[in-house]
Amino acid sequence: MFCAQIEQALSQIADVLASEVFEAVLSLSPARFEKLVVDLLIAMGYGGGDLERGLQTNLSGDGGIDGIINEDELGLDAVYVQAKRYAPDNKVGRPALNAFVGSLTGEGATKGVFVTTSDFSREARDYVSRVQQRIVLINGDRLARLMIKHEVGVRARRTYVLRSVDEDYFADT
Repeated sequence: MFCAQIEQALSQIADVLASEVFEAVLSLSPARFEKLVVDLLIAMGYGGGDLERGLQTNLSGDGGIDGIINEDELGLDAVYVQAKRYAPDNKVGRPALNAFVGSLTGEGATKGVFVTTSDFSREARDYVSRVQQRIVLINGDRLARLMIKHEVGVRARRTYVLRSVDEDYFADT
């Protein structure tokens, strides 16, 4: 029972933190948001966790690509990134994803990540499931939770240790 209460409290704390992280993300400039997305993917292990393998493209004339992460040292395989900082009620539709797929095709890319602070329409999700390229969609809630999980934009303030009886110690041997 005690563990269930702790799990419930931790879940509530995680929800509040995700909301706070999301609000902080919404306050970023578009350029800073794009950098955050590249930083998150590097923290998640893309590019071998090496910041040198992540590149944020120029804001203007980027051809619909906001970041590129080389998955290996030689840059033989890359993940292309699109980051859209939209209001929560402004869903990303199929036209935006169609443009991203066009950018990937123009680069000869097979993998992409499309991140938004809002969400994706059903048509957008359906479209991505049918295209040749492998595209992962990350909405605002998932973005905030990934940031927490991979410690991007958050830090531990205090650690608590929960102790229980060690049954092995008290077992007859």
